[in-house]
Amino acid sequence: MPCSTRSRGNFVPTSSRVASVPSASGEDALIARYFRPLATDPGAFRLDDDAAVIRPTGDDIVVTTDAIVEGVHFLPDDPPDTVACKALRVNLSDLAAKGASSAGFVLTQALRGADESWLKPFAAALGGDAVQFGCPLLGGDTVSTPGPLMISVTAFGRVPPGRMVHRSGARPGERVMVSGTIGDAALGLAVLRGGKVQAAVHDIAMRDMLVGRYRVPQPRVALAEVVRDHASAAMDVSDGLAGDLAKLCGASDVSAMIDLVSIPLSDAAQDLVSRRIVGLETLIAGGDDYEILCTIPEDRVEAFAAAARHAGVAARSIGTVIAGSGAPKFVDGQGKEIALERLSYSHF
Repeated sequence: MPCSTRSRGNFVPTSSRVASVPSASGEDALIARYFRPLATDPGAFRLDDDAAVIRPTGDDIVVTTDAIVEGVHFLPDDPPDTVACKALRVNLSDLAAKGASSAGFVLTQALRGADESWLKPFAAALGGDAVQFGCPLLGGDTVSTPGPLMISVTAFGRVPPGRMVHRSGARPGERVMVSGTIGDAALGLAVLRGGKVQAAVHDIAMRDMLVGRYRVPQPRVALAEVVRDHASAAMDVSDGLAGDLAKLCGASDVSAMIDLVSIPLSDAAQDLVSRRIVGLETLIAGGDDYEILCTIPEDRVEAFAAAARHAGVAARSIGTVIAGSGAPKFVDGQGKEIALERLSYSHF
């Protein structure tokens, strides 16, 4: 995890006595204090080496990476524990959508300073999630920056050989299904930013729920095996349901017909839509849902839904895969196609 003047982007050997060695670098001391206790996997070598080892099991190794940047993916005053959770969980969401179980992660962080009041809760929350989700810290890199804080996680998962679920397997006639509810995170961000959404949410518990969905995603790791056993194509919803569906359809060379009224909404989101505080387009293009979007052959829909319920996660059919290469179509309750001005969040 520490950065080194001798090698770029690698782990640096860190003595177990680093905290008491006067010549130890600030990075070494920071890592020894906050992050070495998280490196419990034998393959991490207590962060004492330049690399880690993932033990072979005969499974395929799935690799995914996501970075979160202050002011883009989290707000400057977001609590450090929620930043830690988000950094790891957005990657666990990707693994789950591929049908993979977690094997470990490496952490790269660009920090403005070694602020104990920030690092201590950050490391504690990261360690808690590492235990909760069975995804141990293996190493990484730490650097300083004068700019925005940046946390990047690369996560490793395992699937049986050849069983990773791709975006490219959807076929006409299959159902489009999504887990959980859509749009809560976008509303949570809107609450934090103030304005009409914040003013319209009077219930404190409802407000906390929306903010929580934005700050602390709930990766659907319980669905990994269910997705692997039943889905023909899958991905997680990170940039917005509409845009991510378009990506899945593009990879599969198909299109889709989506029933807007079938898209699952929380009570809070439904209330705001019914009062015309926000439109449904805002919810399906907002991003940060970290739900699983997948396509299921018709003869497996009931089994998929039942397995999802057994795993404690709701999953709902929202439309059908259709032939064609055009963008997915969204229709209202009367079957009228609705043209969306925006499909998803875009960095550029």
